[in-house]
Amino acid sequence: MTLRLHDTATRETRDFVPLEQGRAGIYVCGLTVQSEPHVGHVRSAVNFDVLRRWLTATGYTVDFIRNVTDIDDKILAKSQEQGIHWYALAAAMKRELDRALAAINVLPPTYEPGATGHVPEIIELIEQLIARGHAYVAEDGSGDVYFDVRSWPAYGELTRQKVEDMEPAGDADPRGKRDPRDFALWKGWKKETEPQTAAWPSPYGPGRPGWHIECSAMAGKYLGPAFDIHGGGVDLRFPHHENEQAQSRAAGRPFSSYWLHNAWITTAGEKMSKSLGNSLLVPSVLERVRGIELRYYMVSAHYRSHVEFSFEALDEAAKGFRRIEDFLDRASGVVGSWFASLPDAFVQAMDDDLGTPAAVAVIHDSVREGNRLLADGASDELSRTFGEVLAMLDVLGLNPADEAWATGSGNDDKLTDVIDALVQGLLAERTAAREAKDWARADAIRDQIKNAGVEVEDTPTGPKWSVS
Repeated sequence: MTLRLHDTATRETRDFVPLEQGRAGIYVCGLTVQSEPHVGHVRSAVNFDVLRRWLTATGYTVDFIRNVTDIDDKILAKSQEQGIHWYALAAAMKRELDRALAAINVLPPTYEPGATGHVPEIIELIEQLIARGHAYVAEDGSGDVYFDVRSWPAYGELTRQKVEDMEPAGDADPRGKRDPRDFALWKGWKKETEPQTAAWPSPYGPGRPGWHIECSAMAGKYLGPAFDIHGGGVDLRFPHHENEQAQSRAAGRPFSSYWLHNAWITTAGEKMSKSLGNSLLVPSVLERVRGIELRYYMVSAHYRSHVEFSFEALDEAAKGFRRIEDFLDRASGVVGSWFASLPDAFVQAMDDDLGTPAAVAVIHDSVREGNRLLADGASDELSRTFGEVLAMLDVLGLNPADEAWATGSGNDDKLTDVIDALVQGLLAERTAAREAKDWARADAIRDQIKNAGVEVEDTPTGPKWSVS
């Protein structure tokens, strides 16, 4: 069976035919690093990580580019609110994002470009659009540059809208626009309100890129003028992806062959976002479940299905995954050699527009069969089932034996807190024993701590511990 994907542009599920045989180029819109990532943010990363893993498992060489927007209005506003440099905020939030994605075993992209590192490519693309008559410099002296939506008859084709039905673009002061729907490609520096570090030289004066032009320039830089798949959250379809496609094709670049969009994670029926105040930060969620269990919860839903988040559903998913782990733990002590292979039903599910719910159901079917075989003892059939379960989990990034779970579990800080609490409890007992002049008890506690690989130093401010 051939992989079939639901193309948002055509609204059809069709066979995936890459531009280059055996190779797939994927560009995914990453986050604007303005704040800590929440569960809704990382769902997109997990969904496209599964796509990448499945393409790799079926023999493709995958060029996977996921960008970072590290300069925009929101970053500037939040940095001013917090009284720090905008670039310091962006760097700190990028580190938080990296930790969150590592905690749920999202593979690093082939390359992760940032907007601020690609200003020359962005200006080059803007110059091409101006030369072709699809962009103009505002006449109000602002230094802004806009895409002329009326100059491109196909504008609106991705989301099937007419220009007349669209609301004005809210990304810049409308006074310099020919049409209120024109969107900003370059934003002139506002020296009264913006730091000088947030401006780059350009033919139009100092300023910074508009949001939409960043992705077009970076996709072209690393994947070429035409590539296979462009992905992102469904909320990016308009205006972001609509504008990306229009400006790229207006510049003579074919751009993406397929558009894939993942649905939201909602709370109380609304998109999970900072603005709604209902976001759930990844570290907070990982205090309740392990990273592998959070990933399982996300993978169990189809990428195009909205997920109504609840801790009850998350806990239930965690229990379901632990049943899989329980089978693996018990079977690993029984099976001898085993061969990793994928059941036909799993392959069919994944080839059907990444049908992860059906794929997960196949895993549980295999686990039930494996548990039945376990009752009969070791056998070739049990070894085959064990290998199939591991192979399926590998594709979904859920193999408990993956080293990523040992280093990126997301529970390191929590584990340290637990160890500290246990050691401090023993130190308190030792102090009480010394105060009671029960030296034997105090020495016994000291030896118990030392035998666990913990060194204790008595200081004027009290005992301190470290791992020896």
